[in-house]
Amino acid sequence: MTIQELATELLALTPAQKAQAISILTQALKKGSPGITKTPGVCGGDACITNTRIPVWLLVSLSRQGSNDAELLKFYPHLSAADLVNVWAYAEAHPEEIETALREQEEA
Repeated sequence: MTIQELATELLALTPAQKAQAISILTQALKKGSPGITKTPGVCGGDACITNTRIPVWLLVSLSRQGSNDAELLKFYPHLSAADLVNVWAYAEAHPEEIETALREQEEA
């Protein structure tokens, strides 16, 4: 199924079914984020793109400063579009964690 086909199917759901779909997706995100890891002692234990030392909060910060996905991929050529999808999903699922990390970086 393509994303467009999925979008069509989701739009056809009743409001109650849409709420259930959101609940299922939220639970899946809370169980873990593919491509994002936390390793004690690496980048302060912050959430990073797997097999890198690039923390999620850094990419969120760059995005807030105006960088788009294409620019981020240019700045970090070893990353993929899928890495960024994982970053944005993780940031959306863990907003308090990201805000705390951003505040800590500002204070440092």
